[in-house]
Amino acid sequence: MLEIKNLSVNFGDKQLLDNISIKIPDGQRHLISGHNGSGKSTLANVIAGNPEYAITSGQIIFDGRDITNESATTRSLLGIFLGAQNVPEIPGLTVISFLKHISIAHRNFQTGKNLSMAEFLKNLETAREKLNIPKDWLNRSINVGFSGGERKKLMLLRLLLLQPKLVILDEPDSGADKSVKEMIANIVKEMPKTSFILISHQNDFTKMIAPDKSTALSSGKIMIK
Repeated sequence: MLEIKNLSVNFGDKQLLDNISIKIPDGQRHLISGHNGSGKSTLANVIAGNPEYAITSGQIIFDGRDITNESATTRSLLGIFLGAQNVPEIPGLTVISFLKHISIAHRNFQTGKNLSMAEFLKNLETAREKLNIPKDWLNRSINVGFSGGERKKLMLLRLLLLQPKLVILDEPDSGADKSVKEMIANIVKEMPKTSFILISHQNDFTKMIAPDKSTALSSGKIMIK
């Protein structure tokens, strides 16, 4: 599903990743570990296509396609999902409007077909009930007034609607209580065909996830065991 080949990345004049190579097959749950500043979040952002980071060498191959120079929008439409640590508040844009537009865009890009409003609302209701999300959340502005755990639930709602091929979760346990952590772990386990990159410091959460493989980073390099 994902192959990172000899990837080096700069932010301004500073090198943050040095010659990173990782392979993640279909359906693998891959844990990325390391201390603060080791390059974990940088790697997540680079895979997702954050333009603030400059790839100086190497390649990113996703589902057989070289996406090294593709935009974040294209990567998302191809099936790469990023659940970031810090998500913006967007006053005036409601949750339901945001979810409707991204669901339509993904369906059209991937199949060339339109997503009907009836199908969208059915999918939304199924996901909302699964996550025990109140209906009134759908008419609130994106992340405005939401707690850390509530923001994680909104992230999961987006995940269930889009059904991506590769999911990157950057410290999804941060700011989440035990019930939300368990919910995240259960969703991960219920998507066995989806590849996951999970970044976490918390042993209790990683045990819930039960990763298939782990890679440790230190100072932007892979630590050799």
